[in-house]
Parts: sequence; C-alpha cells; structure tokens
Amino acid sequence: MTVREIRLLGDPVLRTVAEPVTTFDKELRRLVVDLTETMHEANGVGLAAPQLGVSLRVFTFDVEDQIGHLINPVLGPFSEELMDGDEGCLSLPGLSFELKRPERVLAVGQNVHGDPITIEGNGLMSRCVQHETDHLDGVLFIDRLDQVTKKAAMKAIREAEWAGQALPAVKVSPHPLFGRAR
Repeated sequence: MTVREIRLLGDPVLRTVAEPVTTFDKELRRLVVDLTETMHEANGVGLAAPQLGVSLRVFTFDVEDQIGHLINPVLGPFSEELMDGDEGCLSLPGLSFELKRPERVLAVGQNVHGDPITIEGNGLMSRCVQHETDHLDGVLFIDRLDQVTKKAAMKAIREAEWAGQALPAVKVSPHPLFGRAR
C-alpha cells in the first residue's frame, strides 16, 4: 500500500484521545497495512494510527517476529513487577530514555474484521502494547518519565534537528471512518 509520513512531537493529533473504531471495512484494512509498512520502513516495533494523523484506536506491532495489530485495545491486568529499559518513539526520532513499565500486560481488542483478540505481552511486547495504547490516549512516553529524566529529554528534544519543523497540513477524509479533523 503506502508508506506515510510519521507525525512528530508538536502535532496536535499526538495529544488527542483517538476515537474508537466502529466501522470494520476496506479502509480500515488499508490503514492497518499502511501502518505496518510505515512502521517497517522506519524500523519501528510499533506504530499507532495517530502517528499517521488518523485519530482512531488502532496500532500495529512487530516484536520478536510477531507481527500484528490491535484495534480498540483495553489493557489490564498489569504485573506488579516492573522492567527497566530504554524506550523511544518514531514521533521523537533518534531519542530514547530509560522508562520503567510493567513487565507483563494483558490486552484485549479486535482485529480488522471486528473479531475479539487477546495479547499477553511480556518484556518488549508488554512495553510496545503499553506505549502504543498510550498514543491512542494522547500520551507520549516522555510524559511517564521521572522528573530528572524528563528534564534531560526536553533538552534533547529542543536540540533535535527535527524540532520546530513545520507540521504537515491536516487533511480531512470525506470517508466517515476517518471522521472529523483533529
């Protein structure tokens, strides 16, 4: 299908709570393919629809050779055990910071046909599912950093070569799936 432009920090769509998917059609399937191809082109392990400027509750993942997608995810329960690790984001290219996340998570949602699916995430899969679901809630991983790390992250963001670039124009699709402008 199409490799699309990834929205960068500063684009309002990244701070907007995405709408639930209610129409499981050809356009949704195309969106999932575009998300997957764009994620692979950018060498990512996950990509959420808002990162492509589409405010819908959809994300794709490619973690340890497990490729898939989740629509309308609901997370929980989470393990009490936390894992340390660097986390980055395709919307903040070239930057990563240490962030603790629950080691395990259960995620339920739907596939492109509206069928129920469950993901039991451990380690990197748990991190990915939590990170991408955060995107659907308008939350970026830098929002979850401790105060000292967040201060360093904000400095690195200000100094990043992509900081302050013009944001792409928001296009409104006439198709009801893609809904209203954000």
